[in-house]
Amino acid sequence: MVAYKDIKASNALINDANAPHIAVFVGGTSGIGKLTLNALVGTGTSLRIYLVGRRSSEERTQSFIQDLHVVNPKAEIVWTEAEVSLLAEAKRVCEDIKSKESRIDLLFLTTGYAPFGARKETPEGVEITQSLGYYTRMLFVLQLLPLLKKTENPRVVNVLGGGMERTTSINVDDLDLKKPGSFRAMTAQPHYITLNTVFLDKLAVEHSDVTFIHSWPGSVNTGNVWRSLDPDQYILSWVVWLFLDPLIRLISSSDEEAGQRHLFYCTSAAFGGRGIAWKGKAGISTSGTSNTGLFLVNYKCESTPNAKVIPLLREKATAKVWEHTQMLLGAYL
Repeated sequence: MVAYKDIKASNALINDANAPHIAVFVGGTSGIGKLTLNALVGTGTSLRIYLVGRRSSEERTQSFIQDLHVVNPKAEIVWTEAEVSLLAEAKRVCEDIKSKESRIDLLFLTTGYAPFGARKETPEGVEITQSLGYYTRMLFVLQLLPLLKKTENPRVVNVLGGGMERTTSINVDDLDLKKPGSFRAMTAQPHYITLNTVFLDKLAVEHSDVTFIHSWPGSVNTGNVWRSLDPDQYILSWVVWLFLDPLIRLISSSDEEAGQRHLFYCTSAAFGGRGIAWKGKAGISTSGTSNTGLFLVNYKCESTPNAKVIPLLREKATAKVWEHTQMLLGAYL
């Protein structure tokens, strides 16, 4: 485990020379994204951050943005409204950012919620939690890669469940979980986690100049469980209120610590790239290197390259996941 004091010491070295000056936060209006954004702005460095969120969250987010400006007047937060469960909306946002910026230093992805409810498709025909937890994220990565590749220390930080992949977690014969009985909370979430890692693993090989991080944040009380429940799920809501929510509160790390640990991922050379020098143990990517690739990291800031599983996933799933995802996203690229 990387000691929290060492993480704070590393983050204290962030300055105008090494900070990610231009960042895109997709899902930064709540949860890990908001906590990390708060930590990044708190460094006091000059920043421009595109904060992408839904119209329903704009009012409270504008208040948050005002607070951030008080903390750091040098930080410019650009509110960007979008319903990013829709791939067309994600494409629109990316095109807008590309028209304004020549480079991006950091892409931070946290969209989605636990798939506890019934299966629901967007108007584009994609199950909404899978769109938020996988397709939208990969579309942002693919769209913004050209801008990321124009900076010295480009990073993509994807927050979901890095290191928790299993060969049995992914259904390569039903990648969109449309067959009867396929879409269940206990199968959908592991499926999405593995999809993210498989796709990012291939991207990391093809774009070795970009650092990719797939984070499992552990237990943080973000309210994610509640957002997944339908109003008519009385029994499940009661179970969450009586048992799950108190358990999450009991074992969760603090908001501040979660934000600082993810800021560490965004800036430290512990996970490849040209980040802030790190004297501790270097992370190991899924390619077995410490300077480039996809880094799977857990809530202890330890790299968990899942060395027994990843080669099997490459053999079993990569080609199918890559082809299927490119086909589905093709119209939006």
